[in-house]
Amino acid sequence: MSERIATFTRAGLIFDVRDAGPLDGAPVVLLHGFPQDSRSWDRLAPLLHRRGFRTLAPDLRGCSVGARPHLRRAYRSAELNQDVVALIEQAGLGPVHLVGHDWGAAVAWGVAAQRPDHVRTLTALSVPHPAAFVRALLTSSQIVKSWYMLLYQLPWLPERLFASGQVIRRALLGTGMSAEVVDRDLPPMREKSRARGGLNWYRAMALTTWRATAGKVRVPTLHVWSDGDTALGRVGAELSARYVDAPYAFETLRGVSHWIPDEAPDQVDELLARHLV
Repeated sequence: MSERIATFTRAGLIFDVRDAGPLDGAPVVLLHGFPQDSRSWDRLAPLLHRRGFRTLAPDLRGCSVGARPHLRRAYRSAELNQDVVALIEQAGLGPVHLVGHDWGAAVAWGVAAQRPDHVRTLTALSVPHPAAFVRALLTSSQIVKSWYMLLYQLPWLPERLFASGQVIRRALLGTGMSAEVVDRDLPPMREKSRARGGLNWYRAMALTTWRATAGKVRVPTLHVWSDGDTALGRVGAELSARYVDAPYAFETLRGVSHWIPDEAPDQVDELLARHLV
């Protein structure tokens, strides 16, 4: 396909996409995390464009206005993964370089494991392979770092916290997110349907068949972790190598918080320049 795409569809849902960079460039699909949207790639994407890559950054399920199903079962990992497969197929660009951050990284791991025919390379920022994450929960302090996941299981209270804004603002600043990025990302989350959609990613974790998400990845993989991450420890990051049966690189960004694409775009760009081949 040699035309821009602004949306793609799946199962009656309409997803928004930000498509930029050279039309004939090798495609890079950028998957955002929570509580962010495709704008989280605004500092990295132009650097990739300068290197000749085309980027497609969708607003994922729960974020796009036309893709906010109400029930939590609609946010199972199988559904999230198939959304990305639908984007790749409808864009008609062949195998893509797949880059994800936070929840987007979790989905990227799953897509790469299940549909290697659609993925040229995988880059996971912050979040380890799902099986490595579960193992880290059982063997390290990761369960303490993941306390907020339990909070998000509660009905209505997390939505109310996002609607009020102040508690969540302080929490995000405490994770290392800059005030500028908080002011960009938090206002949309004050809308109930948007907050519920993002929170349902966490609430559907209990409905996930972990065996389906724990497969080995067999495409070249880069995993980037930052030592200032308050949500994810090093154990899961290091365990991820066990679940890749392909060329693999693990990089640590020193003094960088969880919010890698916003905070360290130049460093990520340099890593991707070597990886996206």
